Formats: sequence, C-alpha cells, structure tokens
Amino acid sequence: MQFLVQPIGTVHNSRADIAITDHWGAVTSTITVDQRFGEDCLLGLDEFSHVDVFFVFDRATERPHYRPRPPRGRTDLPPVGVFADRGPHRPNRIGMTTCPITSVNGRTLEVLGLDAATGTPIIDLKPTTIEFQPTDIRQPVWVTHLMANYFLP
Repeated sequence: MQFLVQPIGTVHNSRADIAITDHWGAVTSTITVDQRFGEDCLLGLDEFSHVDVFFVFDRATERPHYRPRPPRGRTDLPPVGVFADRGPHRPNRIGMTTCPITSVNGRTLEVLGLDAATGTPIIDLKPTTIEFQPTDIRQPVWVTHLMANYFLP
C-alpha cells in the first residue's frame, strides 16, 4: 500500500545547509500554509503555546535499514535500529518537532526551534495538547549526550 502526501506549506528560515545538525534552539521559522486552505486555516492556533510540525526530510536519502548503526555515524554511540533513531534517513523521511508558537497571522505561522531547513515541505500541523503528552518519558543516557547542543542557540 502506498500513500500520496502533498505538502500543506513550506518552511522559511536562515538555515539552508542540512548538514548543520545542531543549535536549532534560536532558529525562528516561518511556515507559510498554501492558499488552498484559506486565510482562516490557522484560526485558533494562537491559543496554543506549541504546535507539532510534521515535515519531510526532502533532501535526505533513505539508507538500507537491515543493520543497526550509531546515530549520526558517531562511533562513541551504540548502534541502534532505524526506529530507535530520530535522524532524517528514515524509511519515509518524515520528521516531527514540537515547537513553541511565536505568532500566527493569516496563513503564516512563526515557530521557534523547528529543525527543518528553509524550503522544507510541511505535511501537517497539529496543536500540542497536554492530554497527548506522556509524563513518564525515559531514554538512554547516550541520547542526552547526543542532544546536548541540539536546541542551544
């Protein structure tokens, strides 16, 4: 079975190089939603503090996934299967980041910390709600080390 997914909008920000993978915290991104959704498509989103942004790693290539690999190719990290890594080289190249909303205006949404380069296609937006957030998250220590600089300015 295959699915056709069409972008609903596009990211615009100061990050064009997908090889730069850290320091996303201070990056402000503007998401412009396509005209086909109308000027009121984001109406009510400004009442939420955060939004889940779903996007396509459109410039990443898919890798063979039959063998575990260390995240980001770092030999100091343990090899993990494709579904234990959030990197861009995924079977369907889908990314998701929960971002603070800084402004909503018509079809334009501004967010902070979206780890997607300018030109990246957005495939969906969902308001972040408390009821869907887990309260008992656990993760391996190596993830904390890997992500230490990810959202820093």
